[in-house]
Amino acid sequence: MATPLVLITGGVRSGKSRYAETLASAFTRVCYLATAWPGDTEMEERIRHHRCGRPEHWQTVEEQRDLAGIVENITDVDCLLVDCLGMWVTNLLCGEQTADVENSLAHLLRAVESFPGAVIMVSNEVGWGLVPENKLARQFRDMLGWVNQAVAQAADEVVLLVAGCPLPVKGAGGKKHGG
Repeated sequence: MATPLVLITGGVRSGKSRYAETLASAFTRVCYLATAWPGDTEMEERIRHHRCGRPEHWQTVEEQRDLAGIVENITDVDCLLVDCLGMWVTNLLCGEQTADVENSLAHLLRAVESFPGAVIMVSNEVGWGLVPENKLARQFRDMLGWVNQAVAQAADEVVLLVAGCPLPVKGAGGKKHGG
């Protein structure tokens, strides 16, 4: 791949999105691929907060499930920022029709491999806490762990955010890529 794939991961409110947006701001033409949906007022507020933090000239695409389809069809951008894989896995597992996460991920990684610009993906680290008591929560935790491993394997760089501090895990350690 000629352009980088960067995975930004960490806990809730660790600064992942802010850090990813800082990396993306080094590019001229950015598309922000948002996976969240406003299911309640708290989530509406989170989405509003994220929208307000993005530059107005960035293109925004909201898609909860078919990320590969968007990646395959997006044009005229230097950088694609996907935020976030945790919500994407939730959407695949809990939608009206559950999806095959493994095949969806393989399709997404093929699309990213062919994408002509840089790709920055944000995800959550959820396996560091308690074992959830219900089956769906355990399935989500396990599935997101597998998704993160696959994306990290494909990524040129992986950065872990802890309390707003980026910790390089793989590759160049989050240095900015300009376009």
